[in-house]
Amino acid sequence: MTITAKIRRQGGATVFSVPPALLKMLGAEVGTELTLAVSDGSLVATPRKPKKRYTLAELLEGADEMATLGEEAKAWQGGRRTGNEIF
Repeated sequence: MTITAKIRRQGGATVFSVPPALLKMLGAEVGTELTLAVSDGSLVATPRKPKKRYTLAELLEGADEMATLGEEAKAWQGGRRTGNEIF
């Protein structure tokens, strides 16, 4: 699909319009951030993937295993020294 767009000045910026059909093909919408690059004299626009937002439940996943590991580590602290450890 080839579409012609005219570059124009709007305020202090230089802009051109992207038709809805092209936005749909890009998987983009109003507000989507694009990475712009020039390749062989052509402008290439790639939608940026948003950073993953984690829920609290996702962040705490595995916390129980870490608590168990911490309890096991406490047992090591009271043991007899067997080498040249410096504490």
